[in-house]
Amino acid sequence: MFGATSTTEEVLAGIDLKGKRVLVTGVSAGLGVETARALVSHGADVVGTARDLAKAERATAELRASAWESGGSLDLVEVDLASLASVRKGADEIVAAGQPFDVIIANAGVMACPFGKTADGFETQFGTNHLGHFVLVNRIAGLLKPGGRLVNLSSAGHRFANVDLGDPNFDHTPYEEFVAYGRSKTANALFAVEFDRRHRARGIRATAVHPGGIQTELGRHMTEAALEGLLRSVNEQNAAIGAPPMVWKSIPQGAATSLWAAIVAPADEIGGQFCEDCHVAEISDRPGLSGGVQPYAIDGENAKALWAKSEEMVGERF
Repeated sequence: MFGATSTTEEVLAGIDLKGKRVLVTGVSAGLGVETARALVSHGADVVGTARDLAKAERATAELRASAWESGGSLDLVEVDLASLASVRKGADEIVAAGQPFDVIIANAGVMACPFGKTADGFETQFGTNHLGHFVLVNRIAGLLKPGGRLVNLSSAGHRFANVDLGDPNFDHTPYEEFVAYGRSKTANALFAVEFDRRHRARGIRATAVHPGGIQTELGRHMTEAALEGLLRSVNEQNAAIGAPPMVWKSIPQGAATSLWAAIVAPADEIGGQFCEDCHVAEISDRPGLSGGVQPYAIDGENAKALWAKSEEMVGERF
């Protein structure tokens, strides 16, 4: 029924989410705000997290003011995924509230930023995109209801690189922005694979999604020339294998796959899988960003190894 051009409203058409509770990370801009808006407009109670609470309040002011019309709600919690102290504080606040969730959508992230370290000394993209979510989700996992779901936002960018568990912080490897991004997005996919394996006995399923190419604040570290260069490179690779050129999605189209996987798709269909354009992606080791999921991003043994390394890095076992 749905595909690359489907929007959030098309995916949720006719669905009443009253009584459903959903946690969405990164509700201060772009996909996070649209995901929260769509859920609340269909009656869901959403808890949104953001690093900059004031920015999130401004971005969602209209949404929160109109939530009564649908019977939904949006509450905000401060969580800076680049600081495990902030992640743990936010998780403790959420757990203390004691209200269960039907869905967690791990949406927040950074992309192609200059080399840097999080507050805990992790490479910025791996630390923020993966390890921050790893700790947050695992600390609140007990609140997920049986039959609940975890949706991790990965990316076709996972195709840039597999995880490097021997050098996750680029201590010995020359830093490249998109290699680091690729590692973090592969980690998002693998986290879903292992979380799904560990929780499916409770009826909880996890999946990873590629939202598509969308022009949001995610690309704020890229110059216009760098963005044009990336698009040109992607389209050259696509042309070489007979794939169509990349087409930008709107924000409502970009958030559609998250909501399809979270609410609409059969749980057994998406559990432990990688989704794109509102369907489960095919396994493909073709070069470029032409679609499909690289085998290493859904490999069960790779996922177990990443989980163990992640526990070691954050000093916590789940």
